[in-house]
Amino acid sequence: MTQRVFGITGWKNAGKTGLTVRLLEELTGRGHRVSTIKHAHHAFDIDHEGTDSHRHRTAGATEVAVVSDKRWALMHELREENEPDLQAMLARLAPCDLVLIEGYKTQKHPKLEARRREAKSHDALSEKDPTIVAIASDYPVTNAAIPVFDLDDTVAIADFIESHTGLVR
Repeated sequence: MTQRVFGITGWKNAGKTGLTVRLLEELTGRGHRVSTIKHAHHAFDIDHEGTDSHRHRTAGATEVAVVSDKRWALMHELREENEPDLQAMLARLAPCDLVLIEGYKTQKHPKLEARRREAKSHDALSEKDPTIVAIASDYPVTNAAIPVFDLDDTVAIADFIESHTGLVR
């Protein structure tokens, strides 16, 4: 079976994370097993000074796994390596029904463009990217050649994603 992926993209402050979270709640509530990949354009750290795992990483470990009876996490320090591409990250995920991808504007998977009045830019990404197959906006969008949803209409957007990716309830 081919891995089902669907992206949420848009400019900074366009509502990508809020929409992704609402879609996760809706789609998992429908019985789908959903994973996510979030692309960050900045340095980030999920491990903090003072923890044992942080001490392992700063001492030179390339990978540190933290495991408990509730969850596990694997941190990989890139050191001199390049950032892995999206396909490499998808390959690391456990099997699931759908992977929602937040960010990765330039990758070639199907995506929905989030638009919000408070966004960094209002340049329409969909006009130059044929992999954007729908728009979700908190303001009116006219003359779009693809479906347009209200940014807060999570149910309709989830229905569209199910249909577009071939997910069956």
